[in-house]
Amino acid sequence: MSSDSVVSSLVFALKAISFLFDLVTYLPYYIIQRPDKVVAKSRRLKAVPVSGKASDPWRSVDIPKSGLTTALYPECTTLDDLFNRACKLYSNQPCLGTREVCSIEDEVQPNGKVFKKLVLGRYEWETYNEVAKRISNFGSGLAALGHEPRSKIGIFAETRAEWMISAQTCFKCNFPVVTFYATLGTDAIIHGINETQVTKVITSFDLLSKFQEVLPKTPSVTHIIVMGCTKAQISKVDLKASEKITVIPMTAVESLGAEKKKVFEKPKPDDIAVIMYTSGSTGLPKGVMITHRNLLCGTSGQVERIPNLGEKDIYVGYLPLAHVLELSAEISCIARGARIGYSSPTTLTDKSSKIKRGSTGDVTILRPTLVAAVPVILDRIYKNVWEKVNSSSVIKRVLFRFAYEYKLKHLPKGFHTPLCDKIVFKSVKGLLGGNVRLMLSGGAPLSGTTQRFMNICFCCPVGQGYGLTETCGAGTVVEFDDLTTERVGSPLVCNEIMLRDWTEGNYTTENKPYPQGEVLIGGGNVTLGYYNSPEKTAEDFITIGGTRYFCTGDVGQFEEDGCLKIIDRKKDLVKLQHGEYISLAQIETVLKMCPLVEQICVVAHSDQESAVALIVPNEARLEALVKSLGLSKMDFKEMCTNEKVVSAVLKEMTSHGLKSKLQRVEIPNKICLFTEPWMPDTGLVTDAFKLKRKIIEDRFQEEIDGMYEAPAQ
Repeated sequence: MSSDSVVSSLVFALKAISFLFDLVTYLPYYIIQRPDKVVAKSRRLKAVPVSGKASDPWRSVDIPKSGLTTALYPECTTLDDLFNRACKLYSNQPCLGTREVCSIEDEVQPNGKVFKKLVLGRYEWETYNEVAKRISNFGSGLAALGHEPRSKIGIFAETRAEWMISAQTCFKCNFPVVTFYATLGTDAIIHGINETQVTKVITSFDLLSKFQEVLPKTPSVTHIIVMGCTKAQISKVDLKASEKITVIPMTAVESLGAEKKKVFEKPKPDDIAVIMYTSGSTGLPKGVMITHRNLLCGTSGQVERIPNLGEKDIYVGYLPLAHVLELSAEISCIARGARIGYSSPTTLTDKSSKIKRGSTGDVTILRPTLVAAVPVILDRIYKNVWEKVNSSSVIKRVLFRFAYEYKLKHLPKGFHTPLCDKIVFKSVKGLLGGNVRLMLSGGAPLSGTTQRFMNICFCCPVGQGYGLTETCGAGTVVEFDDLTTERVGSPLVCNEIMLRDWTEGNYTTENKPYPQGEVLIGGGNVTLGYYNSPEKTAEDFITIGGTRYFCTGDVGQFEEDGCLKIIDRKKDLVKLQHGEYISLAQIETVLKMCPLVEQICVVAHSDQESAVALIVPNEARLEALVKSLGLSKMDFKEMCTNEKVVSAVLKEMTSHGLKSKLQRVEIPNKICLFTEPWMPDTGLVTDAFKLKRKIIEDRFQEEIDGMYEAPAQ
């Protein structure tokens, strides 16, 4: 019997078995699972315009009678109050966890290269009381070094427990925190330090060498405080700094504070808590001024959307704490007594790049219940799982695909599929520890394909959130009962959202079937504006009817149940030569799901008839394509420049785009392939992996010009 016959027979048998199973279990499952109630919850009305007109501000139907929320607890008016409350309630419970490093070993790769790999042990936990003691000591130590209230302190480090301890110290002592992404270039760091006149910078030992270039150009800096190291280690790093600069371990500052206790000036609600430098998509980063009141307001809305957040939850912290998504998520977890186990993208799973073969990644040990992610990470999980499925045996492949389609059919109807979850998807669920109950995606649009895949394979709700640094990350969050995809949810209870007509793009609140327009977010979570940039602040922040709004530049529509869908971005909309508008971001969201595409930036010029694309391909998929074309073996660079390969990639991408309902005019007609991935440290993407479109176009202007000058492929 041929393999095709085996597959057909197996599929037929599975369909017959599933039909009989559904027939027998429909009534008991209906009684137990109540899918009618599940669907009703998903479809319930979630937000309405305040006075019935689509052009009015939209608010959640769950807002208290007193109005928009401003804080999680009325007695907590600052972030220090919020942490102190948590310490009283959860004093001896685990708070922050760090995994011990057992050894660092050389691992030889198949290509002969040698990489440093980690063997990690268990998580070591500090209780809420222990963290509070470190915060008090660190604050006293900083005061002993001469730091005064309202004087700014910079944090330039990877996400780790000491980052949160440093931030909470600053919140307690009224030292505004100036945050910098660990992947920022030296020019951006120098700009931020000089603009805010930071005197002390807290960093990690791994990043200390970066200050060789920074310190000579930042005269305000007097102290560098280093996490996770000793004085002996520091002495081996030649910073070429002047004698006026003190470089000292964080532990030494804590010890100094333990000897010289100080009573701190309590911050006020409208004092600046954070100046957050965004890794923006254009130019130098802007510092967003965030008050205690702003962050308390934002977290009050976010926590309301996370069902049963509390002491039983374990959150894995690995996204950049310099990003408002991660900072607000961790503040929310601490406020409710959850524990945070720290990780990194390079140690997160068993297959992560710094984990030694045969060793365990962080989530395997931590078994988190809550995970936040950015779409690029979820997209990679999606592609990796399918790649593994497609390379497995015929029986496993057919079984997985059948179970996937079976659950895909039942999920929107409100039914659970416990047998599929236990038999087929258990191993996939185990990739993130096997205990995740909720996942939240933010930072960029998440494709419906990836969202539904995560729902099915990880057996938990996956919600999208929408917010910006300028709104403390708050705006909307999808309710976890919502069975739909590709929407960002209804307004949070802490803010309202207004749609402003954008006639140039033909987006107005009079549009049918749904009102459309530029998204404006208003409420107490809207920040003070940009540091030392009154003109830009006046441009992006406005007041309407006494409410302060941030003008996002995103275009959205409110659907019949009051959920917002982001449908465009003003800066990403380009009118081509023949007069048709195309949305670059929407096209990228679709085309990045093509298996051959790892990263993509679509470029379009108004004086041209079509778009072109810059692509970083998936190397393994490209090798398979080359083999299918019958071409001789070649290295990655040769594949990316071979005309037949490039033409085949374009054909595959075009086919994927058309199947995904893109119009022919939206699909790039020429592409250029690149071997080097676009990482934050290249300056081509933000830490949330959003494209820095202008910088990418400038960097690859020659290639773009070449595509436009060449005949169509």
